[in-house]
Amino acid sequence: MPNLVLYHVAERIATITISRPEKRNALNPQLISELTENFIRASEDDDVKVVILNAVGGVFSAGADLEYLQQLRYNTFEENVADSNNLKKLFTTIYYLPKVVIAQVEGHAIAGGCGLATICDIVFATPESNFGYTEVKIGFVPAIVSCFLKQKVNETIAKELLLTGKIFSAEKALEYKLINFVTNSEEIHQTVKEFALSLCKESSGNSLMITKQLITQTTNPLLEKSLEFAVQINARVRESEDFKKGIASFLNKEKINW
Repeated sequence: MPNLVLYHVAERIATITISRPEKRNALNPQLISELTENFIRASEDDDVKVVILNAVGGVFSAGADLEYLQQLRYNTFEENVADSNNLKKLFTTIYYLPKVVIAQVEGHAIAGGCGLATICDIVFATPESNFGYTEVKIGFVPAIVSCFLKQKVNETIAKELLLTGKIFSAEKALEYKLINFVTNSEEIHQTVKEFALSLCKESSGNSLMITKQLITQTTNPLLEKSLEFAVQINARVRESEDFKKGIASFLNKEKINW
C-alpha cells in the first residue's frame, strides 16, 4: 500500500505533505495514522526546528473519505471510540508538538481537513481556499475539533461556524482569526518557506518550544478532559439514526430534509 504522507527535511524545516490527490486528500485511518507517525518523527528529529503541513493537488483536505464514512455506520461503539481516539491523538500530537507547525492551505479545507488547519500554530491560505465544519449537515458532530476551535475564536463565532456547518472563504477565516495570512497561490509556497526560515534563523528553538508550551498548557487546563468527553460524544453520535440517515444521503448524493 503506497504512503499517503510524504516527509522531507531541508534547512531545518520538515515538510509533511498529504499525498492523496485522487481522493481530494480525504482522511481515512491510514492517512490519520501516517500523519501522526510523521509528526512524531518531526518532533524527534534533531535536524528539524519548524514543520510545514501542506498537500498536493488543488485541495488541502476534503474531510472524511467516502469508504471510511460508510464503514463508520457498521462500527461497534468500541470501534468508534478507538477510531475517535486516533483522530484525537493526531490533533493533540500537532497541538502539543514541541516545534512550530505551519499549515499551508491551498484549496478546500473541509470538516476534518478544516480541523487539521485549525490546530496548527500558524495558518497561511490562498484567496481561493474555503473552510467549513460541515459535520452537522450529515448528522455528525465536530466534537474533537470543537475543543480546539473555542481556543482560537470566541464562543459566538464558534457556535456560528459549528452549528450552521457553512462554507466560508479565506477572507472570512482571516476575519474570524481562524487563520493568520491570505497569500496568492503563486506566492504561498515561497512565502511560507520564508516565514519558516525566519523562525529558524531569528528565534531560539528552545524559546519557541517553551513559548508554545506556555500557550498550549495554560490556555485551557481542562482540554484533556474535554477531549475525552468529545471522543465519547463522537462514538455515541455514530450510533444515532440521524448519523446513519445523513451518511446514507451523503453517499447517495441525495438532498436530505432534516
